[in-house]
Amino acid sequence: MCLIVFAWQVHPEHRLILAANRDEFHGRPASALDWWSDNPDVLAGRDLQAGGTWLAVDRAGRFATVTNYREQERSIDKKRSRGELVTGFLSGDAGAENYVGSIAGEQYAGFNLLAASEDDLFYVSNRNDAPTRLSPGIYGLSNASLDTPWSKVVRTRETLRSLLTSDSVDESALLKLLADRTTAPTPDAEAAHLPFDLGKSLTAPFIVSPDYGTRCSTTLLWSHAGEIALNERRFDEKGEVSGESRFSFSVEHKS
Repeated sequence: MCLIVFAWQVHPEHRLILAANRDEFHGRPASALDWWSDNPDVLAGRDLQAGGTWLAVDRAGRFATVTNYREQERSIDKKRSRGELVTGFLSGDAGAENYVGSIAGEQYAGFNLLAASEDDLFYVSNRNDAPTRLSPGIYGLSNASLDTPWSKVVRTRETLRSLLTSDSVDESALLKLLADRTTAPTPDAEAAHLPFDLGKSLTAPFIVSPDYGTRCSTTLLWSHAGEIALNERRFDEKGEVSGESRFSFSVEHKS
């Protein structure tokens, strides 16, 4: 993912409310959100180039998502795919705390990872952010540390806060939040080293450009009662809807 805003343990009905945009090159192949045939308990889209994923949940109520950490000079040659961080968690039995504490961060290019199991949600980055159990709150994450005040992070996080305050949170409202194509007046720090037009386009929550842009928007509503609703809306290079997948299920607690 490249933009994630989420509310953790602050809503009377939902333990986790999340809205996220995945930005990627349009030429990179991916499959739509679905239950995986080779791991039927995992629900996720799939990066068909490296085999991992950017966001996933499973039937046991485990969740993970990853964003890249934007940086200029570090080489990503011979690094493992960051999508493995999500599949590694969902394919194993370790709790979120043990998993994020066991990651060999030097094997990956810069990343931010969120991982949840049971009543714990952890954040970790291999760019100087140690594993942290998140307290109840409303957060924003993009291609830098958690809650870095980039314009699109601040704007979408505050919109989510307003939806919570007015008790207006649902799938449609979250998708509308993610569809914001308004750019910032000047490029944020993460885009400053890019050509101006491209850098400016990256300051919008929803990015439209011929080669690179928002490929899908994902909403997640996870209730305290253990009901998970996950929706993925996909887009083409013109920013037009190209497909949509919606799933809901009850968490199956292991005996």
